[in-house]
Amino acid sequence: MDETDAKLLALLAENARAPVATLARQLDLARTTVQARIERLERMGQIAGYTIRRGAAARAALRATVLITIEPRSGPAVLARLKSLPDVKRVHTTSGRFDLIATLEAPSTEALDLALDHIGEAKGVKSSESLIHLSTRIDRT
Repeated sequence: MDETDAKLLALLAENARAPVATLARQLDLARTTVQARIERLERMGQIAGYTIRRGAAARAALRATVLITIEPRSGPAVLARLKSLPDVKRVHTTSGRFDLIATLEAPSTEALDLALDHIGEAKGVKSSESLIHLSTRIDRT
């Protein structure tokens, strides 16, 4: 491997889909020379494959379950507030220690944190407890 191979690998690392003709212009080499170098680097194991890096829009949403206790007679106001938050996907009433269970889906930790803050600050919410979903073990949906 020489300096030209190193430059070629760096260009491919930036954009593995770059056309050979574009790489050839950037390296000031003939297109056939660059194609031959790529094939040699693949045979040598210097290039093991080509891949993509997924952008933020393609990443899976972060999910959380929020257990909410509300003040007496504040149910309609709290539900209206939860309905106004786009990251809140489902809200269920419950029996037991908590009054509501909300399911959230957010595109980032920052968005999830902000949604949790909005829930905790909502008028009529006495307390909330958040459970961040880490992995799915069973999914029958």
